Amino acid sequence: MAALRDRPAGPPAADIGTSGGVGRGSSIQAERVSDALRRLDNPDLTRRRRATALTLLATAALGVVEAYQTGLLRRVPEPALPGLDADRVDASGEAYSVLSTPDAGLGMASYGLTLILVGAGTEERATTQPWLPLLAAGKVAGDAAASLYLFAEQVTQHRRVCSWCTLAALANVASVPLVMPEARRAWQALRHR
Repeated sequence: MAALRDRPAGPPAADIGTSGGVGRGSSIQAERVSDALRRLDNPDLTRRRRATALTLLATAALGVVEAYQTGLLRRVPEPALPGLDADRVDASGEAYSVLSTPDAGLGMASYGLTLILVGAGTEERATTQPWLPLLAAGKVAGDAAASLYLFAEQVTQHRRVCSWCTLAALANVASVPLVMPEARRAWQALRHR
């Protein structure tokens, strides 16, 4: 069982009353997830929070690219360093080739699923819902692989890279080791059932 964080976020879910009305109901399971993610502390939850932070960083980085790809920004703000040219890379035809839409928006939508999988379940999900950590690990690894592929595409096709895309790729790669310990325990839990 996880301990209470030194500085938990918000009150216990059970202490939050509702006055009825329109909206969703709650359950003990939902309150447990709320408390685990916000108030409890163990190594898995710490790693899940870090993976969440990195995924949010990647999402924000692609948000800048999406703003350019849809014409909200006239230029992608990035340092004037050799090898960087986000304007050129992110305006290329291949950046719009999947579903005839900017690829940054597709990446952001994909990261939304990653956030759901990393956040789903209580602190004991590796043993009680082992498929959640396994799906999360697979999705995070897929995000990293896709980011590395897109980085290689930039380097080989344009001989330039987008700094924001590179930041997103680094965040995705850094997330992989964070989700693997819980996924290993989930795999062992499944094997011993």
